[in-house]
Formats: sequence, C-alpha cells, structure tokens
Amino acid sequence: MFENFNLEGIIIGLSTFLIIGLFHPVVIKAEYYWGTKCWWIFLLLGIIGTAGSVFIDNILISSLLGVFSFSSFWTIKEIFDQKERVKKGWFPMNPKRKKEYES
Repeated sequence: MFENFNLEGIIIGLSTFLIIGLFHPVVIKAEYYWGTKCWWIFLLLGIIGTAGSVFIDNILISSLLGVFSFSSFWTIKEIFDQKERVKKGWFPMNPKRKKEYES
C-alpha cells in the first residue's frame, strides 16, 4: 500500500523522529537508575539492530532497524554525557549512587 503512494520516505522520517525522541528519556532514566555501567546494553542493542538491518530485505524495516541501531550506539556517548550533566546540576542525581558523582 505504501509503495503506491510513495509514503515510505515519510514513514521512515516520522519513525526516525520518534525513535530518536524515545531515546532521550531512555538516556535520562538509564543513567539515573544504573549510571554509566549500562552502556553495554546499548552496544548489544546496536549490534543486534545492525545485524537485523543487514539481513532483512524489506527496505522500510531494514531502514528503521538501522536508525534504531545507530541511535543505540549514540546513546552510549549520551549516557556518559548525561553523567556530566547530572554533576553540573542540570538533571537530578540518584541519591543511592551519590558516591559515583564525587570527583
């Protein structure tokens, strides 16, 4: 159906926007509850998403998996940046992990 109206690009664009938007609160919550030690989860998600993107023939699903996987890779950097934002007081600190923020 989407091919008839050339809507695949619109769907990929909208989905990319939503995937990236979803990762912003994920970064904040992941750093709050687990700190930077959860980075490997996003590495694993990125690798799985990349492999899925390579092996799936459907261009729409393959594209969305690619966006998901590279958003996961970018989240690794953002987790460490989020820790610095918390140290600056821009985001709330998890009081249970207060020692992790001391320099």
